[in-house]
Amino acid sequence: MKFLKYIAVGFLFGIVLTKSEAVSWYRIYEMFQFQSFHMYGIIAVAICTGFIGIQIIKKFAISDFKSRPIEIEDKEKGSFRYWVGGLFFGLGWALVGACPGPIFILIGAGFLPVIVILLGALIGTLLYGVIKDKLPH
Repeated sequence: MKFLKYIAVGFLFGIVLTKSEAVSWYRIYEMFQFQSFHMYGIIAVAICTGFIGIQIIKKFAISDFKSRPIEIEDKEKGSFRYWVGGLFFGLGWALVGACPGPIFILIGAGFLPVIVILLGALIGTLLYGVIKDKLPH
């Protein structure tokens, strides 16, 4: 029963993404065609919310639920890996019309062909795990 709060937050997150049309293939298509601000607005709100939340955590030294201090480490120097990772993520998002969170929401909404996308994402994650030590990080 201790996981009930996480399931509840997941359901709420799914409802918000569905109602905001963030899981809509058409909205994602519009975004990648630069025809609509809708998805860019959702992304901008998420970035601002995350930035403000992190600043609050740092300023007030907020602890987690187990009273341990939350430590946010700086990213490593160099941007090449982030550009390459972002390129692969963006290409996958554009090709299938869904990023990782909405994959589960779409399956839950009954779009069962999205299971193929989920399998592709899992296989890609597995492959990265296998070859990550050989990649230039």
